[in-house]
Amino acid sequence: MNGKPAALPPDLAAALAARPELGAAAVRYFPELASTNDTAAALAAAGAADGTVVLADRQTAGRGRRGRAWDSPSAAGLYLSVVLRGRQSPVITLLAGVAVAEAVQGTAGVAVDLKWPNDVVAPPAGGRSASLGPKVAGILTEVVPAESERDDATVIGIGVNVRTRAFPAALAGRAAALESLAGRRVAGFALCADLLVRLARWRRRLAAEGDAFVVARWRALAPSSRGASVSWDAGGTCRRGVTAGVDDGGALLVSCGGRTERIVGGEVRWE
Repeated sequence: MNGKPAALPPDLAAALAARPELGAAAVRYFPELASTNDTAAALAAAGAADGTVVLADRQTAGRGRRGRAWDSPSAAGLYLSVVLRGRQSPVITLLAGVAVAEAVQGTAGVAVDLKWPNDVVAPPAGGRSASLGPKVAGILTEVVPAESERDDATVIGIGVNVRTRAFPAALAGRAAALESLAGRRVAGFALCADLLVRLARWRRRLAAEGDAFVVARWRALAPSSRGASVSWDAGGTCRRGVTAGVDDGGALLVSCGGRTERIVGGEVRWE
């Protein structure tokens, strides 16, 4: 961990207090961290309670799936990680995506799409038949090693591009900020509070209704999960097909050569 947490900024404290559903949520705020996921994992290993939140104004080594860097400058985005105790459902990343998409819609008034397995993207400028829009947010789910099942923990990391800014050249056209899409100022701490509320709600729905209920909502927010051309590598060969939905276990289904492939991980490229 990078030092001790600081006092919550007044606007953040007010946003959390305005959402009674959060109760006594343990939110730890840091002006700067290498990675909120790393800090949350260290807290989980030390026994942090379910629902513990790590929030940073800036990350110096933020990351996404497959070790990719997540650009995390100060006062530009929402960078947080949440500790979940116990064995988690295989659809927990999809659940987090639903919570993010609904919070963005509810707080910023911006409609976004979900892209399998962990991206939140702007709708394509050319309509649903066009390629995917730029990324607005990403999710990184990591399991914290434990000595026993009772001590199992998972960390869900969420990064959201909030403030309008110039992105690094490598992200040009591939990343977008909520404020650019909304055409107005977006309250980042209000978004944080709403996201935490929705994440808790969807976890309760998952416990009550099961994986299929969560996946059904995810499908409704993910138009590219059907009818989109994709490619992926399997056994050293590049495969191509057309997305055919997501099954109730969260795997991507792809029609390829007269059969349906089930993809549970790896890199899938939308074309």
